Amino acid sequence: MKKQSLGKSELMVPSIAVGCMRIDAMEDRQLDSYLAFCLENGLNFFDHADIYGKGLCETKFGQAVKRMGIQREDLILQSKCGIVPGIMYDFSKEHILKSVDDILKRLGTEYLDVLVLHRPDALAEPEEVAEAFNSLEDSGKVRHFGVSNHKPMQIELLKKAVKQPLLVNQLQLSLPFSTMIANGLEVNMQTDGAVDRDGSVLDYSRLNDMTIQAWSPFQYGFFEGVFIGNQDKFPELNQTLTELAEKYDTTPTAIATAWILRHPAKIQMIAGTTNQGRMEEIVNGSEIQLSREEWYRLYMSSGHILP
Repeated sequence: MKKQSLGKSELMVPSIAVGCMRIDAMEDRQLDSYLAFCLENGLNFFDHADIYGKGLCETKFGQAVKRMGIQREDLILQSKCGIVPGIMYDFSKEHILKSVDDILKRLGTEYLDVLVLHRPDALAEPEEVAEAFNSLEDSGKVRHFGVSNHKPMQIELLKKAVKQPLLVNQLQLSLPFSTMIANGLEVNMQTDGAVDRDGSVLDYSRLNDMTIQAWSPFQYGFFEGVFIGNQDKFPELNQTLTELAEKYDTTPTAIATAWILRHPAKIQMIAGTTNQGRMEEIVNGSEIQLSREEWYRLYMSSGHILP
């Protein structure tokens, strides 16, 4: 598995992160087998959030690590906080500190490698976030920090007070859901793709050496479904995926993975599958280097234009 530095840090991470949003539905034996497979294939970066399974995902993961005798130093653990589902977002110092304590307890660990603020809080006060981060860093409970679904100016606002480098920004990205790429190509045009919905976050991330963590890499829309195999909505894309999969002796899932990782922004992809076979396809895709022409062919077949 290819490794890359996380943001500006010296922390080396695999190009594929294991998303843990759905592991609450796994039986213990199934989860143990899945974690063993991931670690055997160099997938030691696990992405959590306090709201996944209402905390059960972190609890089950922590129990599995203990049950399997996995050493903490062999894992890179990331979790997110800040969402109170259906009620509010909360970046208050009190909420962040309590959330981390609860996360650590559920995971059965003394520290997180990375803490991510989960979606922007309209009432966020940078100074209060900074106090929370300082406390977590000084206590050794969190080693690195990042954000999720933030625009560049929201990040800059946090950086006004936060002294720790913000290493990552989790953003939705897939072949059909790639407006952050489209608005950089359809500049100064009256097309849907020209609309800047994220403040040029892709270029900002590259300029500031922030790692984009791509979530829902096989989804279209906002959890509307998987595009791979969806012939009704994406016939041309699936034809292209199939043709390239045949060329590289692999699967459409692997090609869709390779498309994301081909981008020079050095994106880390979050794979949320709990299917071992599907994860193996994703791992295979991380080893494929698409040509420039193939990358653009996939981009256009997913519904985008070249001006």
